[in-house]
Amino acid sequence: MTPPAADLAADLRGRIAATGPLRLDHWMAACNGHYYASRDPLGTAGDFTTAPEISQMFGEIIGGWIADLWLRAGRPAIRLVELGPGRGTLMADALRVLKRVPGLADNLDLALVETSPVLRAAQNQRLDPERLDAQWHDSLDAIPDDRPMIVIANEFLDALPIRQGLPGGGERAVTSTETGFAPATLPTDLSPGEHCPAATAIAASLAARFAAYGGAALIIDYGNTGPPPLDTLQALRHHRNADPFAEPGDSDLTAHVDFSALAIAATHAGGRVTAAVPQGVWLARLGIEARAAALKSRATPAQAAAIEAALVRLTAPVQMGQLFKAMAITAPHWPQPAGFGA
Repeated sequence: MTPPAADLAADLRGRIAATGPLRLDHWMAACNGHYYASRDPLGTAGDFTTAPEISQMFGEIIGGWIADLWLRAGRPAIRLVELGPGRGTLMADALRVLKRVPGLADNLDLALVETSPVLRAAQNQRLDPERLDAQWHDSLDAIPDDRPMIVIANEFLDALPIRQGLPGGGERAVTSTETGFAPATLPTDLSPGEHCPAATAIAASLAARFAAYGGAALIIDYGNTGPPPLDTLQALRHHRNADPFAEPGDSDLTAHVDFSALAIAATHAGGRVTAAVPQGVWLARLGIEARAAALKSRATPAQAAAIEAALVRLTAPVQMGQLFKAMAITAPHWPQPAGFGA
């Protein structure tokens, strides 16, 4: 059983008393580790909602993307990997599509990278009807290197710990006060802006594996493609913004993903990287409007309205369509994934 958040706060106070202010990435790692281990954060009863929970169309489109890439790569035996699978909704929707492709299910092993026991249980329940045995791992490094991988990472990298270099010098940290916790500054030579070493390490690891064994990764997340922003750290609790330094372990802490940094890391490690594309554009290229029309054609008026609302939420620039980006990392000898390029 995960200790209560009060125990986490006491532990953080003890660490700060012993060694001084905690670097921001250390704070995020501790807080998010507790947060995800202790609850299902998704849905109206949780703190946020992700694209797979909005509509089955999202996972189905990704299933089609995987199938198309597998066919054009020569139908190899692959390991399908999802990083941070949430409740398993995306993978369940994708698998319904994949099982319609002759030969694909027989050439597929499923691996899920998830540390939360609460979410592992939800994933197992959601995926059990698909009758495809899944293997759970605590990290990407724990997955064997023995075949090509197709990796899906939807809203995974945004929750990884970041460091923040401050414009006036120094680095963001967190200290304790009489009433709680507050931002502080540590001396450092870190350049101004946000940096996520964990995310770039994953991009480099994926690229190196793909260069050696083949494969591809689809990364979808909210973020930017220019220079790293100075401060995008946010906390969500009950679908509202919260103080990221208050009530540690009881809010979802995230920051915008730096797609440029991912591309640099993956390229240096031997991978081929597509340009990041707005989510709405990527989904449109893969036919989400046609899928929505097909679903609406056999829906009740109320269901059709819900499908249209979900389509707008996923693709409209003022909703998730512009802020969220899609990017692919592939083996140099693998085909160009669908949805990218002209």
